[in-house]
Amino acid sequence: MTAWPEGYGRHVFDVLDSTLSEAARMAPTLSGPAWILALEQTNARGRRGRAWSTPRGNFAGTLIMRRKEEPGVAALRSFVTSLALYRTFVAVTGQADAFALKWPNDVLLKGGKVAGILLESIGDHLVIGIGVNLAHAPGADEVEARALTPMSLAETLDIDVAPEVFLDVLAAEYAALEAQFTAHGFAPIRRAWLSHAAKLGEVITARTMRDETVGTFEDVDEAGNLILQTANGRAAITAADVYF
Repeated sequence: MTAWPEGYGRHVFDVLDSTLSEAARMAPTLSGPAWILALEQTNARGRRGRAWSTPRGNFAGTLIMRRKEEPGVAALRSFVTSLALYRTFVAVTGQADAFALKWPNDVLLKGGKVAGILLESIGDHLVIGIGVNLAHAPGADEVEARALTPMSLAETLDIDVAPEVFLDVLAAEYAALEAQFTAHGFAPIRRAWLSHAAKLGEVITARTMRDETVGTFEDVDEAGNLILQTANGRAAITAADVYF
């Protein structure tokens, strides 16, 4: 049994509208960081307001903490979180080679998307929403054109993991990496993240609402930007959707 990390709250609900919404409601009363898990969500959302399918059996969680740094530094916790997710997947499956990290905040299972992360600010708090396809993956008709195929642990690896068990492992992995991030900054997190990065050294496409950039994925810099080598030189991408 995984030990719950000291100093972190643990709140598990049977049904919520959204763990992100619950985090906003709880923020004024929290004395420290806290995890919120819903076994079912009725009004979940992902990046840019997109709907996120969260049937019972999947993981729908949010970590809320007081933001002590400037927003740009706090946002680097998307890498802390995705690395913690990677380590959690390896811990519960024993299959390190099956998983990879996709910039800026997705986790891949055998090339398809198994988890996503959403960071938001609520006053002086940072909230990190996490969705994981443990038991079920959305159908192809529920995702955007060109989006990666959704995967789930149960359907792809035939491994069943309860959301509460996944939470306990994830919370422990995150706490260890958060302590490292606080003590040593982004550099060790960045190195570890890059060691599991999908398509590093390959040509990818980064698309924003206004344009798209095609280039070789060279690096993630100290600010968390995606670095592409393009026909016009190196480009630093601050925010975009990435396509393979």
